[in-house]
Amino acid sequence: MTLGLEQAEEQRLYQQTLLQDGLKDMLDHGKFLDCVVRVGEREFPCHRLVLAACSPYFRARFLAEPERAGELRLEEVSPDVVAQVLHYLYTSEIALDEASVQDLFAAAHRFQIPSIFTICVSFLQKRLCLANCLAVFRLGLLLDCARLAVAARDFICARFSLVSRDADFLGLSADELIAIISSDGLNVEKEEAVFEAVMRWAGSGDAKAQEERQRALPTVFESVRCRLLPRAFLESRVEKHPLVRAQPELLRKVQMVKDAHEGRLTVLRKKKKDKGKEAAGAKAADKGTDKAKAEEDEDEAERIIPGILNDTLRFGMFLQDLIFMISEEGAVAYDPVANECYCASLSTQIPKNHVSLVTKENQVFVAGGLFYNEDNKEDPMSAYFLQFDHLDSEWLGMPPLPSPRCLFGLGEALNSIYVVGGRELKDGERSLDSVMCYDRLSFKWGESDPLPYEVYGHAVLSHMDLVYVIGGKGSDRWASFEAFPQERSSLSLVSLAGTLYAIGGFATLETESGELVPTELNDIWRYNEEEKKWEGVLREIAYAAGATFLPVRLNVLRLTKM
Repeated sequence: MTLGLEQAEEQRLYQQTLLQDGLKDMLDHGKFLDCVVRVGEREFPCHRLVLAACSPYFRARFLAEPERAGELRLEEVSPDVVAQVLHYLYTSEIALDEASVQDLFAAAHRFQIPSIFTICVSFLQKRLCLANCLAVFRLGLLLDCARLAVAARDFICARFSLVSRDADFLGLSADELIAIISSDGLNVEKEEAVFEAVMRWAGSGDAKAQEERQRALPTVFESVRCRLLPRAFLESRVEKHPLVRAQPELLRKVQMVKDAHEGRLTVLRKKKKDKGKEAAGAKAADKGTDKAKAEEDEDEAERIIPGILNDTLRFGMFLQDLIFMISEEGAVAYDPVANECYCASLSTQIPKNHVSLVTKENQVFVAGGLFYNEDNKEDPMSAYFLQFDHLDSEWLGMPPLPSPRCLFGLGEALNSIYVVGGRELKDGERSLDSVMCYDRLSFKWGESDPLPYEVYGHAVLSHMDLVYVIGGKGSDRWASFEAFPQERSSLSLVSLAGTLYAIGGFATLETESGELVPTELNDIWRYNEEEKKWEGVLREIAYAAGATFLPVRLNVLRLTKM
């Protein structure tokens, strides 16, 4: 009788478990032990059959020296690492942490245990961060693990502007640096950032390191897409850089780029390696037909463009100015120039009554709503505070706002975000003059100096590292502006790429029965600066209902067109 597939798999797993449990029981009770693994001063009794079955490395050691198979001495490895490896071979259990994973990874590679190797790779991939990405990248290259090296490289490329400022970045070898900056996936808005990073790398280290790097600079320079650099930057920055001027080869490359800007493209020739054609060339040479061979070599030559003239855009160069609409159903980005909508994020985390903010660094934050924390018995009520992750298109939970409030304003200055005024969502909903301050470096909330008076429903603006609150008495005077075509309340204004847009709001409209009722509108208008008038852009955009609006720069390749 043939077992079904599921039943056969179940029987196989049962037998494997039975076998493994039996081997572990014999190890624990010292039965049939025939080998001792020595690491330094520590000894690990075990079974040769288990080691040989799980590791080609151990199998080869036992077969190479059968007379000494009862004792196996291991050098250049920690006893604790060996203990963990042996424990895994008998139990399939392994405890990984940040401190031990790299040593276990190296041991799995050395002892040829693919299961531990795979577990370590998955662990490192899931814990990639700015602090370890360069080390993990180099480890992947060192141990010839393409999966890990590519994952770390992609992480680095996506955060190149931050990683390139790290001290570890300056410690990369020339080949490691080329592997990163040659990627199309580099998240840089301008190629100038790549050039500056390469120059910092070339000028760092001691005298010997600098000499080696500057010797490798012409090769590294091939991966800088100088054709994407503006002509003015080439002449004022690249051509006059001391490290470039010191090498005639680099100056020739720069001249090649300048010629390309003027339409004179340099093309190199590279011989194709084709065995059949090489044989034909040799035959022609034997006949003394040097001219025929030269013509053949010319035909074999492959026309190639130097790497420095590569003008393929990087991934980060697809940033566009978009109107970001944030509502409780998700976030939608609208391109008013191309009249395209993109889905940025579908999320139920966004509170209905929220306030949004985009910082100078293009970071998007949302605050508001009411969050109840049952674990905090003294003060369980707080407000949501979220940040939009541009790379993964999702909202990240940040430390909640300690004082839940509504009708407040958000502003930023000097690496801090300020929650200004508003009304409390407890204790009678009184108006507030307090200002909460979130430090983006320490990720902590604190209190700033209070306002001169209690205020809510006000406007807050950040400019030149100052936070402005519009409201109250003063000596300033308002100037008249072009009237909007329709009387509205709660109209949203967004300044995007030098153009002013008006979105939505409420207007009093007449119904079919003749009754006048306030109605929410979801249209978009643009102010024509030259003609001094408002122009309609869209009659209705469904995603604007109940949303807040921000001017942002997002990479449309990461977004889904709607």
